[in-house]
Amino acid sequence: MAQNEHMPTDLRARLAMDPDPKVRATLAQWWTLAPEGVRRILLTDQEDAVRAGACATYYPRRPHPVPPADLLPALLADPVTRAGALRHCRLTADAARDLAGDPDEDVRKELAAHPDLLLPVRDILAEDPSLRVRLRIFAREDTPDATRAAIHAGILAEMPARNWMTDRQNLDGDALGRALAGEMANLELRSLRVPWVTADPLPHVDSPYLCFRASAAKADSLPASVVARLLDDEESSVRTTMALHARDRIDPATAERIDRDYRAEGKTDWRPADDFPLPPDALRRLATDPDPRMRRLAPRDPDLPRELVSRLASDPDQTVRRAIATHPGLPARELAQLVNDPSEWVANAAAGNPNLPPEEMYRLLALAGV
Repeated sequence: MAQNEHMPTDLRARLAMDPDPKVRATLAQWWTLAPEGVRRILLTDQEDAVRAGACATYYPRRPHPVPPADLLPALLADPVTRAGALRHCRLTADAARDLAGDPDEDVRKELAAHPDLLLPVRDILAEDPSLRVRLRIFAREDTPDATRAAIHAGILAEMPARNWMTDRQNLDGDALGRALAGEMANLELRSLRVPWVTADPLPHVDSPYLCFRASAAKADSLPASVVARLLDDEESSVRTTMALHARDRIDPATAERIDRDYRAEGKTDWRPADDFPLPPDALRRLATDPDPRMRRLAPRDPDLPRELVSRLASDPDQTVRRAIATHPGLPARELAQLVNDPSEWVANAAAGNPNLPPEEMYRLLALAGV
């Protein structure tokens, strides 16, 4: 109920006084447009978790709320709300120096991104022990080039070995902590997009930092030569970002190339072909592509020739068989074959194909004891 946007306002407001602090904390995190009176109750709650939820650096809903100005001094003084309050406060020189030594990494991260940050404090944070604090300094427009380069090199140097997750049982606590911090900082660096670079993109289209090139690719009305350069960037995320911001310049050959070379930054099922559908002739050609990832696109053609459908139904790669298992043109024999596939993932998909013969449906239900 605390998360439900359709709750009547008067009933939802009652949850600010709920006896369970978990309910109040959830309300604080999710009801970002709560009336000021409700937010005041949550911001001054006796429970740390509730105040932390009400004055945070992240909320599940937008827009993120701004605390009432008269509460900011107390929120800044409170360790559990300090990080969330900091971005809304005017910084004095003394406060900035004190906050630079705060034991909470999140507080120092917020300080590093603050627009009022004094240059001497910025330079202190440029050498902060936390990679993620230094990353915020890296992203500042007023950071000197040499400092930015040193921070970038330091973050890359802390990137753990590729197999660190599989070998983590052999790492002691400190080594595991460093590996995790390095992994998180590198992921954040790769996904970083910098608004001031997007606002003035041309000086950064050849930047050594992929996040700056990707930020430049988000700009509107780039010259054709710059678009072409970024569509051919060595980094997949830059090419994809440019494609998504220059849709009218993406022909089928470019769309296929970008999808073929796409490398996801994190766990996602999205791929460029979802936004740039390939024409039927390309999809049919891809049905015999050496790369199973590209073969998985072929079933997107609803009129895929039967011989190609049958071929994909017997593909050695289970992800390809999974993709063809729901195709409307799948022959009954191949559909029955996929229902009995050794991969449960494939079999489940095939069982959901609406063209599955009724007798096969009844057989499956009987096997399940239904």
